[in-house]
Amino acid sequence: MYHRSMRSRILARCVLLLTLVVATTSVLHSQSPQPRDQKRLSFEVASVKSDQSDAAATSRFALGPGDAFAPGALFAATNQPLIVYLLFAYKLGQGDLMDLPGWVYEERFDIEARAPGMPTKDEMRLMMQSLMADRFKLHTHTERQTQSVFHLVLAKAGHTGPQLQRHSDEGSCTTAPRLELPPIPCGSVGPAPASRAGRGRIVANGVTMTRIANFLKNPSTGVDRPVVDRTGLTGAFDMSVEWSLAPDPAQSSSSQVEDVGPTFLEALRQQLGLTLKSSKSLVDVLVIDHVERPTPD
Repeated sequence: MYHRSMRSRILARCVLLLTLVVATTSVLHSQSPQPRDQKRLSFEVASVKSDQSDAAATSRFALGPGDAFAPGALFAATNQPLIVYLLFAYKLGQGDLMDLPGWVYEERFDIEARAPGMPTKDEMRLMMQSLMADRFKLHTHTERQTQSVFHLVLAKAGHTGPQLQRHSDEGSCTTAPRLELPPIPCGSVGPAPASRAGRGRIVANGVTMTRIANFLKNPSTGVDRPVVDRTGLTGAFDMSVEWSLAPDPAQSSSSQVEDVGPTFLEALRQQLGLTLKSSKSLVDVLVIDHVERPTPD
């Protein structure tokens, strides 16, 4: 009788323990994050048409690597070569894509597409990547390559220039930038009107040094290599840098404005307290494996 009673109690405890294990596992499972939908972002509708007119190229918002953006669901651009759409889609600058067929630079297209909801500019870029894959049969891959780069470093350890200031309230866009900047969304970096003709200007409002460094490679600055942030500065910054543009050889000397302002590298040091140093680094390079003329609408 004693042994039978002991066996009953042991069995009851095992059942209770198993019940607790099952219940605990169910609770943990219900609290685990569910896998996110990995479906690629796509436009709801899109039209791609060849444009053989002599009309000027247009776009609803700037298609460069900057953040300037007109919010809304509509993407609209006319008379643009495919290279412009590719650079927009992958947030690249001139010279970042090489060895493409001649028609990518020469033939022009009108693209109008409508996105779901109110996407950001970067979400529009992802939708354009999907459109390129669907309509231009675009295939790409990324390679790690050793390339010549510039390291962005402090010209004087521990000091920045007067036109590079830590954002007033890091991580927040509720406060105004410390510098006097033109209207530019918080979290953005891009070109801005300069104080006079013949000059370039770049401004930033509440962005990281990595974002600033990435934007420095463009035709107006004359920087022709990727720029890698090595300043050691963390957090968000406001910035304004202005410099004298290099003369345009296509213009006559009489029509060009004489400007004794600083070169870009001089302005970088004097105004931001930064400088560029040549180096080699592993960088991610986008490679176009295949691209075709689009199928007609």
